[in-house]
Amino acid sequence: MLAQPRGFCAGVIRAIDIVEQALEQFGAPVYVRHEIVHNRHVVETLRAKGAHFVEDLSEVPAGAITIFSAHGVARLVEEDARTRGLRVLDATCPLVAKVHGQGKHYVAHGRVVILIGHAGHPEVEGTMGQVPGPVLLVQTEHEVDALDLSADTPVAYITQTTLSVDDTRAIIVALKRRFIDIVGPDINDICYATQNRQSAVRTLAKLADVILVVGATNSSNSNRLREIGVEAGVPSYLIADGAELDATWVRSAAVVGITAGASAPEELVDDVVAALRRLGPVELSTLPGIEENVEFRLPAELLRARRPTERAS
Repeated sequence: MLAQPRGFCAGVIRAIDIVEQALEQFGAPVYVRHEIVHNRHVVETLRAKGAHFVEDLSEVPAGAITIFSAHGVARLVEEDARTRGLRVLDATCPLVAKVHGQGKHYVAHGRVVILIGHAGHPEVEGTMGQVPGPVLLVQTEHEVDALDLSADTPVAYITQTTLSVDDTRAIIVALKRRFIDIVGPDINDICYATQNRQSAVRTLAKLADVILVVGATNSSNSNRLREIGVEAGVPSYLIADGAELDATWVRSAAVVGITAGASAPEELVDDVVAALRRLGPVELSTLPGIEENVEFRLPAELLRARRPTERAS
């Protein structure tokens, strides 16, 4: 039983399209700072086409086509790229860029910004490096209580996009209890893809005997999908592809639920289904759910680089 929606979100599709079109228009190699998205299969596929993945811009030759990953980067990284004369295509997810804008807005209005997110995640590092002022990171309600700020400090909160409304609700409640002058984005500003996939897993958990989440171990949203299954009392496992399927997980299951993180391509879901079929007969169905039709525009630099006939078509 497949969750709906699952797999690629619009931000991931845009990021991969940027790398593929850059390779097509400018030729190999192109350089990508950090994994374009957190999925080994996607990264290896793009590497085979001529993308070079680096963790530091010092690894990029001067003047080379350079792509920032979907997670976003700090202003210092942007400045470093300009100083070194790199030709940059920014694949930062527009929803991540929106969080950057919110943080800048709050700082400009004299508020201390509190970021709800996971320490060390590249999106969090990029957001903290984009906001021109101190950003305090909190991961738990306990950390909210430990903030060295007076109760009347004007504060504002922003959130990592791979956290859902449900993930952040308790921390936001703790922040509002702690501070008397606090503002934050509307609930509708939470990443639609994160919320939709988590809601779909909760529905899946009501029907499945075991849940398989297709995604990478370094994918925050994929890990959270597995956690939600476990919290619902259903044995849940994170697997990269069908090769990682352990037959003992599903041996006594009548219904195997499958979903995929926002950076996992559908072909990996198909691979897991194929692995299940090798164990025995499988009847495949997809749960009813939200049909996502969100699309994000490519960077203007890529659109300008297209040949006139391509633009006209």
